[in-house]
Amino acid sequence: MAAFAFPKPPTAFAFDPSSKKTRRIEDPRHLAFIRLLPSVVSGEYGCEACHIRAGSAVHRKKWTGKGQKPDDCWTLPLTPEEHRQQHSGEELAFWRSHEIDPFELAVRLYEVSGDVQAAEQIIRKVRHV
Repeated sequence: MAAFAFPKPPTAFAFDPSSKKTRRIEDPRHLAFIRLLPSVVSGEYGCEACHIRAGSAVHRKKWTGKGQKPDDCWTLPLTPEEHRQQHSGEELAFWRSHEIDPFELAVRLYEVSGDVQAAEQIIRKVRHV
């Protein structure tokens, strides 16, 4: 009897270690837009575009290490101090402590990229202001 090789069942690309490396998507206009917005944590202006390194199977976003940057759509506005806090510890704990789902928020801001008023309204709702 001949042996047949069965392919591995498909997995979410974001968590498949055998998947080929894909080129990250850069979007300098979106990064510039994010820097115009108030912080999603404090509401202060003068923000940096902060990449979310954590992963989410629901959003098909892979984890990225310190030597890697995620696609530019996965960014949120934070002040420089908040940005350091975001990356100094466990990132998802940082977001939980502020009761923010960073993945959903990044998706929503990317959907309105370029529209500052719409983005500010989204951020106010997230901040409960």
